[in-house]
Amino acid sequence: MSHDLGLIIALAAPFLILTVLRINAAMVFLSLCLGYVLVDLVAKDTNSLINFITSGKGSLSESTWYLIILLTPVVLTCILMLFSIKDRWKGFFNVLPAAATSVLLVLLAVPLLMPGLRYALESQALWHQLNKAQALTITIGAFISLLFLWTQRSSMREGKK
Repeated sequence: MSHDLGLIIALAAPFLILTVLRINAAMVFLSLCLGYVLVDLVAKDTNSLINFITSGKGSLSESTWYLIILLTPVVLTCILMLFSIKDRWKGFFNVLPAAATSVLLVLLAVPLLMPGLRYALESQALWHQLNKAQALTITIGAFISLLFLWTQRSSMREGKK
């Protein structure tokens, strides 16, 4: 169990940040999905452009660029959504997308890490359990995030009246 400590910390840190700072975790979950799409569809072209501009001297590694592209929408959303959850019940319900976001963040970030660290984390028993639950995490996280956003829509309409 002590070998899984790194993964436990990686799972707990985003969860605690999202819940303590009352950040809208549904928006962060969807931003993380956007970051993954950017990594999957845009990152290779961006890396080629950056290598062309910098001539490859002292530039960041490919995995570092991928992590930056993955995490940029997440960080910006967190900054914009600080203390956006005001209601106590919404704060309680925000725990569900926060948990899904934490798990998905670990699942998407670990394969982008440097090989040594990646292999160390992927060899742990907790990683195998998380990896098996990837489809379930994405499905439940997306559904809960949409429900959370839909419930906020009704409260925004009430505020305009």
